Amino acid sequence: MIGNFRRCFEWLMEHEGGFVNHPNDPGGMTNWGVTKATYERFIWRDVTEAEMRSLTQDDVRPIYRQIYWDKVRGDDLPAGVDWCVFDFAVNAGVSRAIKTLQAASGSAVDGVIGPNTLLAVERNDPEALIFSYSTMRQAYYESLTNLFRTFGRGWTRRVEETREQAMHLAQR
Repeated sequence: MIGNFRRCFEWLMEHEGGFVNHPNDPGGMTNWGVTKATYERFIWRDVTEAEMRSLTQDDVRPIYRQIYWDKVRGDDLPAGVDWCVFDFAVNAGVSRAIKTLQAASGSAVDGVIGPNTLLAVERNDPEALIFSYSTMRQAYYESLTNLFRTFGRGWTRRVEETREQAMHLAQR
């Protein structure tokens, strides 16, 4: 929903925290949830570990706006649904987040949010869609057997927190 990016970004920063470089994380070096590869693509050059460590929320905000929020058409989604899709896009990729939204809303699954997807989303009760989306998101994480052993507890907590926050937005 137009105007929700700021609040959703704040919640995202609570999930993402600061610098990490976990050996089992396929994203590798990450700060504020932005991987080194994503940051390098965004600024069109290679970066050092020191640069990655020094990233601030102000540095990553435009990345989240352009690469994630705008790609999932956050301003066009109902309040709450926008947060679920945005958070999953950041954590699992834009395409997967969109395809999950399409499946949950009963739209054709093609990975692109167009008028048909938005119409399908609009035909759903936002709270029911949030619940369905969250359930599908959790199932995806659980399907990642090897990674789920390492990151499952955190992913599950994140799905639950995001669902609760999204329900709050939807009820406003």
